[in-house]
Amino acid sequence: MSDSHQPINASQERLASARSGYVMLVVFLGLLAAIVTAVASLAGGDPGPATVLTFLAFILPAVVLQVLIASGFYMIQPNQAAAITLFGSYRGTDRTAGLRWVWPWMGKTKISVRSNNVVSEKLKVNDLRGNPIEIATQVVWRVADTAQALYDVDDYKAFVNVQIESAVRSIGSRYAYDDVEDAEITLRGSHAEVNAQLRGELIERLRVAGLTVDECGLTHLAYAPEIAGAMLRRQQAEAVIGARRKLVEGAVSMVEMALAQLSEKNVVELDDERRAAMVSNLMVVLCGEREAQPVVNAGTLYS
Repeated sequence: MSDSHQPINASQERLASARSGYVMLVVFLGLLAAIVTAVASLAGGDPGPATVLTFLAFILPAVVLQVLIASGFYMIQPNQAAAITLFGSYRGTDRTAGLRWVWPWMGKTKISVRSNNVVSEKLKVNDLRGNPIEIATQVVWRVADTAQALYDVDDYKAFVNVQIESAVRSIGSRYAYDDVEDAEITLRGSHAEVNAQLRGELIERLRVAGLTVDECGLTHLAYAPEIAGAMLRRQQAEAVIGARRKLVEGAVSMVEMALAQLSEKNVVELDDERRAAMVSNLMVVLCGEREAQPVVNAGTLYS
């Protein structure tokens, strides 16, 4: 995609400065043990005013620190990420699975980077020749750039559905449904080419949202009900014409070969009239739908 199609304020994923949560968990537990020990020692004796003041000077900051540490923990599952923000400013993405920790005043937005499968609804589209067809597709997509997915579009999942529909309509109108002569790329006869074009179209459309397409393909392709009967009869007629054409081409080549071999081996001398009669008989035998019935000629060709 050219730079002119990229948003001016496009976000870009970068690594966040998050820490291992297990280290901070040890600190949290150690501080908790110190608080419990201090409370137990204070409760077990007869503390004076100085001891109470010392206890309060320690316990209050310790409790506040405990709350701050506890607020910074978060968990990342496999194939999951967390976008870190500071007062609305994107600070990076953490993709390390396990218990993680950041400063509690930083925001954490989790996002899945697993593959998603979408099967679109059946859409009615006019193909290259203007025939109404029904078409649907299956798409496997995933988040490639978490920053773009979260901050460059409002709802990236809804964005995917809309772009799939637009891409399917574009591809459906770009090619004809069928071509009996196989002279061009068609929706029905060129699955690999059409699927590759559809995937490229989707990748271009979804790049702005930081998404990519791993696989896609048409799951439903048919003429619209209002013309399905007429198009079926046309396909049948075209198939019959194509079969007849192949049959005649083969019969002509066989007649040419028979006449050439008869003349080459001097089996029989044929004038133009006899040659024409033999050609007619051979064409009847080779092109007829029923078996030919032999006729014994007791006379001559001219009687």
